[in-house]
Amino acid sequence: MYIENKQIKNYVSFWLVTMYWIISVMIVIGGLTRLTDSGLSITKWQLFSGLFPPLNDSDWNNYFNLYKKIPEYTQQNYFMTLNEFKVIFWWEWIHRFLGRLIGILFLVPLIIFTFKESFKKLINLYFIFILICFQGFIGWYMVSSGLVDRVDVSHFRLSIHLIIAFLIISLILWNYFNLKVNRNFNGKLKYNIPFIFLFLIFFQILIGAFVSGMDAGQIYNSWPLMGSSYFPDDNEFMNLLKISAFSEPSLVQFMHRNLAYFILLFYLIILIKIYRTKLFNLYFAINLVGLLLLIQIILGIYTILYGAQILLASMHQISSIFLVSSSVYFLYLNSKSN
Repeated sequence: MYIENKQIKNYVSFWLVTMYWIISVMIVIGGLTRLTDSGLSITKWQLFSGLFPPLNDSDWNNYFNLYKKIPEYTQQNYFMTLNEFKVIFWWEWIHRFLGRLIGILFLVPLIIFTFKESFKKLINLYFIFILICFQGFIGWYMVSSGLVDRVDVSHFRLSIHLIIAFLIISLILWNYFNLKVNRNFNGKLKYNIPFIFLFLIFFQILIGAFVSGMDAGQIYNSWPLMGSSYFPDDNEFMNLLKISAFSEPSLVQFMHRNLAYFILLFYLIILIKIYRTKLFNLYFAINLVGLLLLIQIILGIYTILYGAQILLASMHQISSIFLVSSSVYFLYLNSKSN
């Protein structure tokens, strides 16, 4: 994306960084919606009528009666009162409201900037908007998985929903960097190295979504061992080679732990290579990635030790946003200039 007009360039940059922060807040609220088991409180997708929350007792009872029909209520929350239902309802309603708001805040400025510049110059931003719309569809696809035969949403659909969210903020950041960050310098790593690192971070987020979706963080609350041994004693090592491993809570937690160790090792290899070859322009970026990676690992350990307590688990997710962002920045610096 290349914009000559300096004023419009600044406007687009400000708009992109604003969208980045709003969507980051959306990811955090989405995580809290999952952690508070609020995601199934609204059992219908109401694109326009759902814009407004319940305004009277009749509306509240209508939503509550719909919730009473799904397995999460009949099998798990059958003791829930209307006031307790309101708590989980508000989390999900805010999450959906923010989704609609993000769509509007992205589309309207995009149309305005298109008139100022051209569709061709902003086509990559239209791709991001398509992803935002698709994210709304995936969100409902995820929720629908928990309305019939389950008391929770599918952890596979949850992971898709989360990965798309991180892909959106990554693409927004990339376009922001393209407008504001200079990468015209010599001395870069081969592009595949930071790309593989970012891919590993995304894969770790995917496994983390499995952990969250199956409440796998509430078992084996010890570290560095899982209980009394390195490998969980409720499973067999050969089961890791089966596709069903991704539906086994203890194995998913084992994967999440060990992938973190592997990512840390890979990071250290990159760090040593950068300092040995004296790639001065990459010092800040790689140090930032390292700091955020260390924070992420520490928060992950404490999240496990305290049984995925909501505050720690949310902080763990927040730090993942910054880790991904710094990794995107690192990748961008090592990419070819336009």
